[in-house]
Amino acid sequence: MKVGIFFGGPSREREISFAGGRTVYDNLDKALFEPVPIFVDSFGNFILLKWQYLYKGSIRDFYPPRGLTPASSFSPYLESLGALEEAQLAQFIGRIGQHIFPDQFSKLFDIAFLALHGPHGEDGSIQGLLEWYQIPYTGTGVLGAALGVDKVVQKRFMQQAGFSVPRYKVLSKRAWQAEKTKETLFEDSISWVGLPMVVKSPCQGSSIGVSLVEGHTVDQFITAVNRSLFIQEISASTWQSLTTAAKQQWITSFIDLREGIGLPVATGGRVVDHPDALLQYLDHHFSTSSAPVQLESLQSEESVLLEAYVVGREFSCIVLEEIPGQPIALPPTEILKGDVHFDYRAKYLPGIVRKETPMQLPLVQLHAIRKACTDLFQTLGFKIYARIDGFFTPSHQIYLNDPNTTAGMNPSSFLFHQAAEIGLSPTQLLTFLIRTSLATRQYMYKARAHITQLLQSIDQDKTTYDQDRVSKLRVGVIMGGFSAERHISVESGRNIFQKLTSSTQYIPIPLFLSGTPEQHRLFVLPINMLLKDNADDIHERLLHLASDQQQDLMASIRKEAVTIIEQYAGAQIWQPEELDYSMLSQRIDFAFIALHGRPGEDGTLQALLTQLDIPYNGSGICSTQLTIDKFKTNQLLRSQGMHVAEQALMSQATWAQDATAAMLTLESQFGYPFIAKPVDEGCSAAVIKIQNRAMLVAYAAATFRTTAGLCDTHAQTLGIQSHAEFPQKSCFLVEALIEQQDAIHFLEITGGLLTHLDAQGHRTYEIFSPSEVLATGEILSLEEKFLSGEGQNITPARFHPDPTINQQVEEKVMQDLKSVAQLLDLEGYARIDAFVKIYSPHHVETWIIEVNALPGMTPATCIFHQCALRGYTPLAFIDKIIQYGLQKHTTK
Repeated sequence: MKVGIFFGGPSREREISFAGGRTVYDNLDKALFEPVPIFVDSFGNFILLKWQYLYKGSIRDFYPPRGLTPASSFSPYLESLGALEEAQLAQFIGRIGQHIFPDQFSKLFDIAFLALHGPHGEDGSIQGLLEWYQIPYTGTGVLGAALGVDKVVQKRFMQQAGFSVPRYKVLSKRAWQAEKTKETLFEDSISWVGLPMVVKSPCQGSSIGVSLVEGHTVDQFITAVNRSLFIQEISASTWQSLTTAAKQQWITSFIDLREGIGLPVATGGRVVDHPDALLQYLDHHFSTSSAPVQLESLQSEESVLLEAYVVGREFSCIVLEEIPGQPIALPPTEILKGDVHFDYRAKYLPGIVRKETPMQLPLVQLHAIRKACTDLFQTLGFKIYARIDGFFTPSHQIYLNDPNTTAGMNPSSFLFHQAAEIGLSPTQLLTFLIRTSLATRQYMYKARAHITQLLQSIDQDKTTYDQDRVSKLRVGVIMGGFSAERHISVESGRNIFQKLTSSTQYIPIPLFLSGTPEQHRLFVLPINMLLKDNADDIHERLLHLASDQQQDLMASIRKEAVTIIEQYAGAQIWQPEELDYSMLSQRIDFAFIALHGRPGEDGTLQALLTQLDIPYNGSGICSTQLTIDKFKTNQLLRSQGMHVAEQALMSQATWAQDATAAMLTLESQFGYPFIAKPVDEGCSAAVIKIQNRAMLVAYAAATFRTTAGLCDTHAQTLGIQSHAEFPQKSCFLVEALIEQQDAIHFLEITGGLLTHLDAQGHRTYEIFSPSEVLATGEILSLEEKFLSGEGQNITPARFHPDPTINQQVEEKVMQDLKSVAQLLDLEGYARIDAFVKIYSPHHVETWIIEVNALPGMTPATCIFHQCALRGYTPLAFIDKIIQYGLQKHTTK
């Protein structure tokens, strides 16, 4: 059965939609469905996308296609190119896929899976189009979607239906722009909704355009309202104070649809489309005028919603509807933000905020929240599924707000998180959504017989697939651990688990490593525990299992959902099971190590698995013992003629003996600035550019501290958050800063590889085209490495504008990466980070930064971008890694 996955779209949430579309594509059950990727561009064109482009980091990495647009230091969206000629647009689309039209849909797929968000995707528009062409689709229908996207209309409906609604006021853009003195509007708004007040864009999601006005300050109010209307003002003093690099960064943030207002904008009676044109306009304007410039997005909202701030516990609740008219609310999740603003970053990157499911409340109150959510689901005419957010106040009042009829499909989304509580993996949940959507629309369309056949086909294929489990390979996916990289390890492990779950040849078993470096504890996780928010959350649940009250709630919900569980999830374990390593060989046929740092990437686990005679992924014992140590790795590479930065180790003993002497030594050897980092951690944990002695003192104090938490003063000096991952170590590594110097071109890259065994059993290396990494700051951040839509990873890297020279340079760099892999005896797969200095086409230097023997395998990691260019989907890539491990084990 062919499933057309619609993602992207014109809205500001297009990057989350893009990531969600990829999640659906990857996790659809391969035994039941054939995914058909339908990318919707900024202008609403439907494009049958070449699947390789799904694995780019963001939409701007591939569309508009590089090389077909004027060279720019910015990465614009399509709408920044202004009015396009039909031939030019056709050329753009032809590069990435095939332009298709609604009257062709029925020939390309059987059902549309909607992963579009916001206007034109979640407002009934696409639903109405599909109904016109009699194409079944997932989720809520036209009316429910139209109500679900408009927060103002929702408020009015909810009031009329008797739901508790906080005080609110709608402020039109016309009234806002007509009133010269904003103080009057501010005072009027305070009298209506009070302070603090929440200012929202009525038709946006993902916390875009949301601000909190806390104090009686008109400037804060003006900023908040303008932000919700997507209007931004910049003064002459602000612009003129910026350096050239800072102006570039300002424009980059401005065109980012999540934090800026985006382009095109109207200003001074003209429209500015392109970021280069905006930069030129601002430079020109402020060279002749001191008047501020107001920039208004052409995608501006027509009004702003002002709401009274609700003091209460924030929750989110997924509602599923298998039988029409009988919705089931899953256990609500409490969002434990602390002092963190629950913005785009906090929503989609694990480890930033905690999510507790179910929230800690008496049973009667949890059921009251669930009932309120199902009542609203029915009141607004929703179908199949929805996500409903709300607050539970100290006086036990329930305020519901912002229902979403197309919940986020990111791997860490509430949808998957809560469905796991009734035993559904993401793959099984997607099957539920597709089958239930078909059944719901079976009698809406003339082609009932065709839909009936599709339903029968799903059921027959699923029965056959379930009976064939005995012949599948059992893969234990080991994740978690106790390093600074544990959260990324869980993201990697979950991603591998989910990819294997969707396959036809593997049965993945999630294994979580807990305990201490001296005494490991290994657990088989139930699916609901696997999909907890991060490693610490899983660890906490292992130490403190659900209370009797929580177990009673879950028993009640699972009883309500018994038909869904039996049909889609099958037999489940509901409690974790602790295993001894000696029991592993009876439970798994292969171990996929998804641990990063120690103990998974340092030879420890490899040695244990070797003793147990269990095949595993990646490099062997000696290679991993070497590559975990960045100092020893670079020493070896330097001895073999490779380019590496000058390095030194600073031990706690040396620092304690005479800190001043230690500082003088480092300052004499390296000079400021230099890089400080842990010698055996990755994922950008505690990698800092040290600018001065104060930062060096703070870095040493943070590294050698005896307390668990990071001192606020040290964090502030280092320019990081006090809750950031900063491992305690007995030494740290200092590196000379690698700089451009006399090179004509200088770029940071990350290279991936895969190994194979030839017919004679000899190892061969397949080196992927490296990705060019564009960091927004001085050091590539965790988000830029692993969060969908963050950062810019351009694959393949742009070494030179001339294609012939570019290929020559790329081949030289790939040969250098291969030499590194051979010298370090890397196996299976790996990632090598480097800087490239290009002096001439015949003089190219590859400076190695670090080597990862077990690189991150999160959905957004750029190794998937690279292997896609070689024709490997993520599942095919993982399959190659497993097959190599099995072959190596057989021939050892």
